[in-house]
Amino acid sequence: MVERENAELPLTTQAELLGLSRASLYYVPVPPSPEELYIKRRIDEIYTAHPFYGSRKILAVLRREMTINRKTVQRQMREMGLAAIYPGPNLSKRAQQHAVFPYLLRGVAITRPNQVWGIDLTYIRLRGGWMYLVAVLDWFSRYVVSWELDQTLEMPFVLRAVERALTEATPEIWNSDQGSHFTSPQYIDRLQAAGTQISMDGRGRALDLVQSTRLGNIFSERLPSLVDWTRWRTVKYEEVYLHDYDSPREARQSLTCYFHFYCAERPHQSLNYLTPAQVYFGERTLLN
Repeated sequence: MVERENAELPLTTQAELLGLSRASLYYVPVPPSPEELYIKRRIDEIYTAHPFYGSRKILAVLRREMTINRKTVQRQMREMGLAAIYPGPNLSKRAQQHAVFPYLLRGVAITRPNQVWGIDLTYIRLRGGWMYLVAVLDWFSRYVVSWELDQTLEMPFVLRAVERALTEATPEIWNSDQGSHFTSPQYIDRLQAAGTQISMDGRGRALDLVQSTRLGNIFSERLPSLVDWTRWRTVKYEEVYLHDYDSPREARQSLTCYFHFYCAERPHQSLNYLTPAQVYFGERTLLN
């Protein structure tokens, strides 16, 4: 479409030529109400602290603060992409025709960078709306290999994160949940073309991770912190909840600074006070 002041044809004619409804040209999206934003913020906070809470328990917490019913909580959680039991968006509900791969990490000792990467998504709140964040994490070093931010849960931003990560390296195993993004043909085809093994969680992932701590290896010592990261607690508590992003641009700029700090500047006790970047790129021998 051509802007009004520069148009040689009336908007009505342009709409007819393009096969568009004229009414759609004048549609202005209705912003979310302050009440909806507050409910989503509280659900996000409750879920981040207790990712095993379903809609019933979240409802019980919210009813201490407001009058609300379960259908509202369920609707908001669907829009936010949240599901109980394990972290991240509601991608555990895969499309039935999509492929699912076995979980490859039970009992596996994670001993080096690029052995296992994980990918996950989460809801990021803004002052007047929300966005979604996807990140690829190296499990050994906790280095954030790539990340992307978008205003919808559409597939392209996940694929951009995958492509960017694969320009860095190719992991031996790539782990995710069984959600619609991570069982989609585009995602599967790209990972298979890269030659990485695909691993997918079932609902027992949290228990599998806890059991792997019995191996007594370096990775197991860092496991609780890694689980917190994959539940997005680190990002939420150290960055998102300390800011009130006014716009997608502000969120993107602030998260860019945070991920640089997290990877390159923030010492991790579980990494012998090295940074993830130091461990990922070469000083990992100090962990032995």
